[in-house]
Amino acid sequence: MRARFLGKDPDSQVGNSPTLFATDRTDRVTYIAQGWKVTDPQVLADVGPVPDHETLIEIPEDVLKMYARRYMNEEGER
Repeated sequence: MRARFLGKDPDSQVGNSPTLFATDRTDRVTYIAQGWKVTDPQVLADVGPVPDHETLIEIPEDVLKMYARRYMNEEGER
């Protein structure tokens, strides 16, 4: 599997950048998000148990808009 850079938070600092990548999986469409690890006790309590092989990350809305732009571009190409 390979990851293709889609974009990063325009307000982020070097080395601390929430980022979105698209994978080239052939069995399903997936994305990889780099974000801030959620450590806030209240948020963790709100979410509930998270399996050991998973983690919660927080990413800015601007990064999610990169997904929306990619999705809309692909829909227009069909």
